[in-house]
Amino acid sequence: MLRARPLLPGTLVMAVLLATMYTGVNLNADLGTGVYDRFRTLRIWQPVPIGDALRYLLASALVGGLGLLLGYRPGGGAGGMVLAIVLVVVFALAFSWVFTLLGLVVRSSNAIMSLAVVVLFPLTLASNAFVDPHTMPGWLRAFVQVNPVTRLVTTTRAAMDGTATPTQVGVVVAASAFLIAVFGPLTMRAYRRHS
Repeated sequence: MLRARPLLPGTLVMAVLLATMYTGVNLNADLGTGVYDRFRTLRIWQPVPIGDALRYLLASALVGGLGLLLGYRPGGGAGGMVLAIVLVVVFALAFSWVFTLLGLVVRSSNAIMSLAVVVLFPLTLASNAFVDPHTMPGWLRAFVQVNPVTRLVTTTRAAMDGTATPTQVGVVVAASAFLIAVFGPLTMRAYRRHS
């Protein structure tokens, strides 16, 4: 018999990752209205992620707070909850580089939102966020096992349970670094071309 899985870790990951699309949507809208040109004249480092981090922390606080209000009690206590939120926010900041790139190269905000559905829904729903992979058909289980969101959900769940290992945390950090290493330079190249 399969053990019931808490839904809060998967819901947290899904809510925060869905918020990453607004990085590209907002950037694209700023490009269209000229706000982008105004910010370029200011003495700030252009890809400042502070606003995104606050957005992800707010989404995490809302999902986590509602989960606690509804009766979820993490086995790892407050420390486990904080670790889980930090990991999700770090991964989301890295993943937002994908949408930053799209914000620079796609023509409209609506197109970015459509692409976000194509990218985010398969990654979040075809993971272990809500369903145990052992109950899935083999072809789907194979995708779920290599899906980076599955690793993030597993580590988030373990952090909330108080059982996260350094290896699990390291895999999430490595996946985040990989996303930045791939999409960071591509985004900066597109940014320079757009300037």
